[in-house]
Amino acid sequence: MDNYQALFAQTDSVSAFKQLLKQKDAELQERFDPFNSVSDLLKEKSDFIDGLLSAAWQHYLGPHAAQLCLIAVGGYGRRELFPYSDVDIVVLLDTGDTAPFQEALSGLFTFLWDIGLKLGQSVRTIEQCLQTALAEQTVMTSLMELRLLQGNYRLFEELKDRTSPDKIWPSDLFFAAKMEEQRQRYSKFHDTAYNLEPNVKEGPGGLRDMQVVAWVFKRHYNSSTLKELIKYGFMPESEYNELIAARDVLWRIRYALHVMTQRGEDRLIFDYQRDLAHQFGFGGEQQRNNQAVEQFMQFYFKTVQGLERLNEMLLQLFNERFVCGEAGTGCRPVDINDHFVAINGYLEAVDDEVFEREPLLLLEIFLLLQKNASLQGVRATTIRLIRKNLYLIDDAFRANKTANRYFIEIFRQSNCITHLLRRMNRYGVLAAYLPSFANIVARMQYDLFHIYTVDEHTLFVVRNLRRFSMTEHAQELPFCSTIFELIPKPEVLYLAALFHDIAKGMGGDHSSIGEDIAAAFCSQHGLSVQDTKLVSWLVRNHLMMSMTAQRKDISDADVVHEFACQVGNVNYLNHLYLLTVADIRATSPELWNSWKDYLLRELYTSTQAVLRKGLQNPAAIADRLRENKREAKDELLKLGMDEATIDATWEFAPDDYFLRYSADEIAWHSQAIATCGSEDLPLVLFRPLTQRGSAEVFVYTKNEGAIFSLSTATLDQLGLSILDARIMTTQDDYVLNSFQILEQSGEPINDSCRQEHICASLRHNLAKHEVLERRNIHRQSRQAKHFPIPTSIGFQADGLNRHTVMELITTDRAGLLSKIGRAFIQQGINLHSAKITTIGSRVEDMFYITDMNAQPINDEAKQALIREKILQTLDGDA
Repeated sequence: MDNYQALFAQTDSVSAFKQLLKQKDAELQERFDPFNSVSDLLKEKSDFIDGLLSAAWQHYLGPHAAQLCLIAVGGYGRRELFPYSDVDIVVLLDTGDTAPFQEALSGLFTFLWDIGLKLGQSVRTIEQCLQTALAEQTVMTSLMELRLLQGNYRLFEELKDRTSPDKIWPSDLFFAAKMEEQRQRYSKFHDTAYNLEPNVKEGPGGLRDMQVVAWVFKRHYNSSTLKELIKYGFMPESEYNELIAARDVLWRIRYALHVMTQRGEDRLIFDYQRDLAHQFGFGGEQQRNNQAVEQFMQFYFKTVQGLERLNEMLLQLFNERFVCGEAGTGCRPVDINDHFVAINGYLEAVDDEVFEREPLLLLEIFLLLQKNASLQGVRATTIRLIRKNLYLIDDAFRANKTANRYFIEIFRQSNCITHLLRRMNRYGVLAAYLPSFANIVARMQYDLFHIYTVDEHTLFVVRNLRRFSMTEHAQELPFCSTIFELIPKPEVLYLAALFHDIAKGMGGDHSSIGEDIAAAFCSQHGLSVQDTKLVSWLVRNHLMMSMTAQRKDISDADVVHEFACQVGNVNYLNHLYLLTVADIRATSPELWNSWKDYLLRELYTSTQAVLRKGLQNPAAIADRLRENKREAKDELLKLGMDEATIDATWEFAPDDYFLRYSADEIAWHSQAIATCGSEDLPLVLFRPLTQRGSAEVFVYTKNEGAIFSLSTATLDQLGLSILDARIMTTQDDYVLNSFQILEQSGEPINDSCRQEHICASLRHNLAKHEVLERRNIHRQSRQAKHFPIPTSIGFQADGLNRHTVMELITTDRAGLLSKIGRAFIQQGINLHSAKITTIGSRVEDMFYITDMNAQPINDEAKQALIREKILQTLDGDA
């Protein structure tokens, strides 16, 4: 402390201490090794801050230093101080009158902030501490980790005594509060540890889970170390070592995050994963960067999976102690069958050899749990037995017909399927029984729009399908709930969900490989030939409906007919539709929106109609054309337009216009065009909510070349997402262009001022034939900056060879469609329609194009030139 006092004597003591703090931080960070424990570094940082705070306390408090009390709390109280963690302290007063030392405390805190400490301080009397702790258990939690730094020892001991469990927050109430806090914390992360950008500290399975165990244990037993969990019979030493090893991994990752970001960053986001993967020794010269990241993240997820399981087991045992008492006499075993009893609502094996005697019980236990609604779960000691005996699930076990029957029966039950599968995954049973599933456990999907690991995504798909069957969730997606009632064997659908991504990471087409895995499973498990065929087909084609809806023009009868031929019958369509919706919604909560809902329902409805009429008798285009015109004309006549005006308005419109727009859309356009003079052009119409669930912007004006480019540039600059574009030109050279749009957040455009601004901006820019350079509020995702998607451009003919379809895959960016539109003009390309698909930061756009003579562009040399020019255009703004 003498050295610190000498620094206070310097003219600029703040600079001296700031430099000292920086030097210490730099020294500790220099010594950090990702392969060795950081425990000593945490303690050394804490001890260094102890010395600094103690010296500052003596210097600023002077005669009051022994009267008051300086206490470390929270992580600092535990001596776990990460490089950029808050330094949490409490100044404990012996009186409510702060006047005598107000100036001294103000000077102390100002000094600590000025030298660069990230301080979390409070100044309270014992009574104030008690009042706050009584009102908020998180304050009580912080006060449990008191550590005296300087000052009045008697005052410190009194606070410890008055916050003990026999005075406030008895251990049972504290436990209940912590359980509710954990439940709320889990819900912020969608109740899963397997988000692809997890929070190392707060996420499920993170460091907070371990701290909850420690706090509850300490509150009840007044323990000073987690090793006492062994003493009190909560875990064997091997399990304790597993707990500490998991904590050490997360400590090292958190330390590395702080060092890398130079701030208190606890989120393991994409920006840092690649560098951390290499720091922690993953990847080599023969591997791609993505493989290194995948291995590192799989290592992380398997660590938190173990910690999450230990958290579940220990908290369950704590609860049992509170309910049953220390001796366990309050909860007598209730016989379930010859192998299991229930203790405090949890299933317990009758002895430690039960699985060795009857290995099939490793599956039957889950079916038993599912069938008995009074059971809350598997008791911790039996979870340990399950883990210990996983080796019994070998090839002979998997081939056993009774085991096969048990597994299928789980999917045939009317309740708890998702909960059971999650338990089976957490305990390792699912991976043991299905070796292919082991391949996807904790495997990240490196595509920027899946936000969960493959196994967690798979279980979310099953959950979403289950919700379609449940009355309490019927209002979420009523159409899906209605379709689900037509599914004769829901287990077939659940099995397809379980296998749909099981071949991820195996190399090759995961749908094709997964089809073979699913077929072998179904055959082994005694499913009928028809059910086996359906499950296999669903796995092979699980992406077909979303790809068709999002990347093809589903208003085209030929597209729908081709899709209907691939599906074959209404039963297959029902299954595929539900699996598709569940799959998209399980990819990311933000990915599902009203537009995707509309597209899939529209494709389902159109396909169902084709299948019911018969695949050999598709609706004639001429019939559809007449029907749409008749419906639109009837609507316009009702609105007061005379037939001559209607015919004049439609005189130069192409047949495609009447085939690709609904009757109400045609009526909406026609009414406005009929009353529009040349001085009113460009005509811009806005409809805030269409049957597609999006807003529609319609543009009618003289075709002067860059209409598409100007329109998309304007909409993009306004921060809008373009979902679909229909580009048409009348025979007298006017454009009939419409754009389906949403806010970039996926929300509808409800504000009338915003709607008017969009229309005014479009009218202005189209009239001026320019889009002024100004701040573009289109936001590129943070992830896309670090993981750009390679640009690829391909060409193919459409079904009737009327157009050439150009497919563009690239990273989303500001002004993308505008640049493509300008490139088309430069290359003499006529754009007829565009299918815009943006998934996360991945763009998959389809452009239906011809040459200026309305002929498909089939010449490969011309296609190569178009590809080259567009790549040059996009590379220029990369």
